[in-house]
Amino acid sequence: MDFTDVSLTALRVFRAVAEQGTFTAAAASLGYTQSAVSRQIAALERAAGAELLERRREGVRLTAAGRLVMRRATVVLAEIDAAARELSGLPAQTGTVRLGWLPTAGAVLVPRTLAALRHTDPGLRVVGREGGTPALVRALRAGSIDLALLASAPPFRPPDTESPPLVLRTLTERALCLAVPATHALARGDHVDVADLRGQTWIAGSTSGEDRLMGVWPGLDERPEIAHTARDWLAKLHLVAAGCGLTTVPVTLAAAAPEGVRILPVRGPQEHRRLLLAHLPRTPPEPVTRVATALRAAALGADVPEPP
Repeated sequence: MDFTDVSLTALRVFRAVAEQGTFTAAAASLGYTQSAVSRQIAALERAAGAELLERRREGVRLTAAGRLVMRRATVVLAEIDAAARELSGLPAQTGTVRLGWLPTAGAVLVPRTLAALRHTDPGLRVVGREGGTPALVRALRAGSIDLALLASAPPFRPPDTESPPLVLRTLTERALCLAVPATHALARGDHVDVADLRGQTWIAGSTSGEDRLMGVWPGLDERPEIAHTARDWLAKLHLVAAGCGLTTVPVTLAAAAPEGVRILPVRGPQEHRRLLLAHLPRTPPEPVTRVATALRAAALGADVPEPP
């Protein structure tokens, strides 16, 4: 085992693979070819004298050796980045918390939290990224973020099967609401009956995988008519405002509805969603605890209409 010749490039590539979950995605994020990524990982594994990544059909997962190397690599890369900032004349960053969030949380909850922290903790720096739950879980495991805002749907299983399990705290658990064009017949009342959702036109998520039906009311007893697909939740809401269809709205987006959209509770069988705050199973540093506390406080203010 000889790490003396391990390059910073190899460590950055290794971190990207751990975060992205596949060699292909890591290559795209770094602007490398997949073969270049493979060569860097192979060189790192030779230096470690151990397999660092478990190759699976659906992607890769860190081995026990890989988790150890990732913990050390995260420290090394952070120190190198700090040195680069100092050499460029920038002050060293202290009290920095790395936060990952879902797009829905980024629309309301994250800005609300950051605005509050500017008043209560002006010296605290929060940097972050948006991503889906699987990518954010990988980033937590890789040690490249400190906290993550994750989504969970029934039956509310853990976000991964790795050991040790992540520490999860439920920030909100509310029934889904419905975004309806203000000119739509369903917008005339103060709620929508689930039976009235049959035959409606929907605005859903992307056209592949489980994302495809995001935005369609769960459990419909018919094949939904999907007029438009969009990854971005704000785009979905503006399509609703334009009268293009209906879409579901999680609790964190209720306050972000544009003019021309009514957010209504649905009466009938309910479909709940949880917003989770996740971190690794160790005592967080004090700045991370302050951000977690601010997120919980902001989530308490995320009010949405309840079904009658």
